[in-house]
Amino acid sequence: MAGPLISFLSDFGSGSTPAVCRGVMWCIAPDARLLDLTHDVRRYAIRDGAFLLSRAVGYLSVGVHVAVVDPGVGTARRPVVVRAARGDLLVGPDNGLLIPAAGELGGATGAWEITNRAFWLPRVSSTFHGRDIFSPVAAHLAGGIDPARVGEAVEAASLVDLRLPEATARAGGLDSAVLMIDRYGNVRLAGQPADLAAVAGPLTPGRPFRVSVGERRETVTWQATFGEVQPGVALLYEDADYAGLGIAVNQGSAAVRLELDIDTPVRIEPA
Repeated sequence: MAGPLISFLSDFGSGSTPAVCRGVMWCIAPDARLLDLTHDVRRYAIRDGAFLLSRAVGYLSVGVHVAVVDPGVGTARRPVVVRAARGDLLVGPDNGLLIPAAGELGGATGAWEITNRAFWLPRVSSTFHGRDIFSPVAAHLAGGIDPARVGEAVEAASLVDLRLPEATARAGGLDSAVLMIDRYGNVRLAGQPADLAAVAGPLTPGRPFRVSVGERRETVTWQATFGEVQPGVALLYEDADYAGLGIAVNQGSAAVRLELDIDTPVRIEPA
């Protein structure tokens, strides 16, 4: 029989920090299957972590999902466990990181503040709760403890929520915004291809669209994949990571090309 699943996401990078956390988890739950989702979330970027976690959990089996992007570590922000309707348990700081993922799993149906030190490491630092609190608690939960044992129940509605930008149809086009920029410079936008098709008609390969960023205008074409245009040419496409809208430059950076950053407003309309 396969052991319980613990997924792990953080902004810790590629150093030894994730390995130390995995070691803590395996010491407590040696039969756990540990899955590293990513440790390359931009430093301190809670929303990036929330976005990536929310897009990943639906592809995983029911399990414990520990996420640590925690610029408020050691402050009054709460460490929490959140139960999702599907049966998953999410472990991490109460800073908005967990709620979008809970929403993808049917919504939060329970929550507890992690206050029972019996499930922490014996020595707890003020700056490394990923190792000292979240990893051991996740491992104990994977081992089958009732989440009510980690601390007092809190209202799910009291948890910090994190609202991602949404796309809005207006005057024959779509007002969107940048959700995330990946390591290639590909830009993930608010809205789905169906949202754009609803206001602009069929998204056929090669169809031109005008992308407006402030006073900047650029015409791009709708394509199925990057290689359908020449290197250095921009395209509009369906991003595979979340089935939403994306802007890319074949073998280049759309973020640099269009001077885009997180939350930058972007308008898309037929050219």
